[in-house]
Amino acid sequence: MHLDPLAILTAFGLIFLAELPDKTMFASLAMGTRMRPLYVWIGTSTAFLAHVAIAVGAGSLLGLLPGWTVKLVSALMFGFGAFMLLRGGGDDDADEGGRTVSGFWPVFSTAFMAVFISEWGDLTQITTANLAATNGTWSTAIGSFAALTTVSALALVAGRFIAKRVPLKTVQRVGGVCMAGLAIWSLTEVFTG
Repeated sequence: MHLDPLAILTAFGLIFLAELPDKTMFASLAMGTRMRPLYVWIGTSTAFLAHVAIAVGAGSLLGLLPGWTVKLVSALMFGFGAFMLLRGGGDDDADEGGRTVSGFWPVFSTAFMAVFISEWGDLTQITTANLAATNGTWSTAIGSFAALTTVSALALVAGRFIAKRVPLKTVQRVGGVCMAGLAIWSLTEVFTG
């Protein structure tokens, strides 16, 4: 098992920026206002762990393809990610209605299912698979998981502060520009590699 610190930081940075304006952050914030935040975080983190494992598994299979194919798929996926982030959208508002849930298992399972279901095919899952194909499985898994759980913790601890102080459109645009740059870089590698 080889860990690449640059790959870990790349995965962390990209996933962190992509997840900040995501519906999961708002769902964590909403659940944290009605449920015990630590239990919510454990539930969301467990769901993220499952999704990272699935994504890096898919990325590892993608990594078995010829190099130019992987780079082309990476360019397309990064391009799709850039498009999704740069096109914006205001449909990420969290639903604040509902009853209060208490006790570890009810809170854990509510948080786990909310994230596990909502993250299927999500931009961060696609990006994680893409990074695993090109940057290594373990490094990507560690960076992605750390980013996802960090965003969830931030939402639970300081979500209101972030929402009031940092425009989420700005975060989306920065993430989109980073992904567009990676798409161009990957596409260039297809023709120069």
